Amino acid sequence: MTMSNHLQDGEIMRMFGVTQTREKAFEAILSKYQERLYWHIRRIVIDHEDANDVLQNSLIRAWKGLNGFRQDAQLYTWLYRIATNESLSFLEQKKKKAAVSLEEVPEWMSEQIKAEEGFDVNKLEWKLQLAIQQLPEKQKLVFNLRYFDEMPYEEMSRVLGTSVGALKASYHHAVKKVERSILED
Repeated sequence: MTMSNHLQDGEIMRMFGVTQTREKAFEAILSKYQERLYWHIRRIVIDHEDANDVLQNSLIRAWKGLNGFRQDAQLYTWLYRIATNESLSFLEQKKKKAAVSLEEVPEWMSEQIKAEEGFDVNKLEWKLQLAIQQLPEKQKLVFNLRYFDEMPYEEMSRVLGTSVGALKASYHHAVKKVERSILED
């Protein structure tokens, strides 16, 4: 853990506001949030190479937009929103290139998981990933943010622009579907 992991978001943003320390501030953001963003993206796009590409695009968007960041939300909420939007845009483009219909998306994403190195259908973590891919897009996002990132519903509401009540309902339905899917196998 580097020193920049200990900087508060307000300090980082003050540093970013000064031309001489702008790059150091962005390095602090990378040090503090890059790994969390990578895993958030990876759970959405599945493939490691794709996740790296989406992460790079997200970080470029963050760099370009940081001057306009109003700090009315937490920095990491803002970064998660960018990463989520970039991930969803990436998936849309990939679906179009693959000419996959909406009905085929869960199967297509499951095939992506099965192609991963070390895949073993008998291991619980792989069953979980396959079950998650069967969820509708919104439920998948909510499940990932809550289950893996342990994001509070209020924070999730700001990232996804959805009410807390709707998010709780989505998560509840997602958990039930994942449980059913894992138990059926």
